[in-house]
Amino acid sequence: MRIRLGTRGSRLALIQSELVADRLRDAGHEIELVSIVTEGDVRPVDMSPGEGVFVTALERALASRAIDIAVHSAKDIPLDGQADLVIAAYPERADARDALVTRGGGHSLTTLPQRATVGTDSPRRTGFVRSIRPDLRVVPLHGNVDTRLRRLDEGAVDALVIAAAGLDRLGRAERIDRRLEADEVAPAPGQGALAIQARAGDEALLEALRAIDRPDVRFAVELEREVLRATGGTCRAPVGALATVAADEFELLVAGVNSDGSDRKVERLGGTWPEGLALAAAAGRRLVAAVALR
Repeated sequence: MRIRLGTRGSRLALIQSELVADRLRDAGHEIELVSIVTEGDVRPVDMSPGEGVFVTALERALASRAIDIAVHSAKDIPLDGQADLVIAAYPERADARDALVTRGGGHSLTTLPQRATVGTDSPRRTGFVRSIRPDLRVVPLHGNVDTRLRRLDEGAVDALVIAAAGLDRLGRAERIDRRLEADEVAPAPGQGALAIQARAGDEALLEALRAIDRPDVRFAVELEREVLRATGGTCRAPVGALATVAADEFELLVAGVNSDGSDRKVERLGGTWPEGLALAAAAGRRLVAAVALR
């Protein structure tokens, strides 16, 4: 089968799309990569990304049949997607954690100098960092991974908090000072996972994509997104969740924080697969009741 794979044009997006393309080629399919410019790729450097800015253009290309599948970072996909599009596969997941990066290396959040500047445009990362170190100054820093590393090295900030998966996939893992544990800085729901989107009616294509779907990754991401859904939040919400799945059981970390870090809650729970979504939703509702998620 010949499959046109839609991707953003950034270096990381192309690497992620090639990972998916290689798996489909191994299954005997012919893959053509089609680069799509999204709103998130052309926004001004000082503008925070909104909901779906890295996804909408790819979804339009799918709906118009300009492409057959789209590869997204799972954490970027809005909760309320188009009814005629489905996530057909979640391949294997990279490290879901965030990472601390400094120019010189060797730091943790606790060893950064007093009032050091930390670059991130994420309300979630901002809140969790401030909950550990209220003295740190968070500086909005946008752009792709390479841009943020360059601005760090130029002295725009003293440190970055950034997804470990992006650094790993770009071959820049040596830049990581420390991988931040989920109960320190809870990762965004779906972080580190790739989501392959397709049209709901393309049955032959959906069947082909099932071969590279990982049920354990799918279930973990669905649990994490159910937490977010229950809070009423978006992919920009200061909510973190990370599921670990084994056999027919799971463990789930759920966390939320407000922007100054003064109000923070972390909960761990577990259960079996059939009760997972209900337990995740209940945990999300408890989070809203306990923390002012602003």
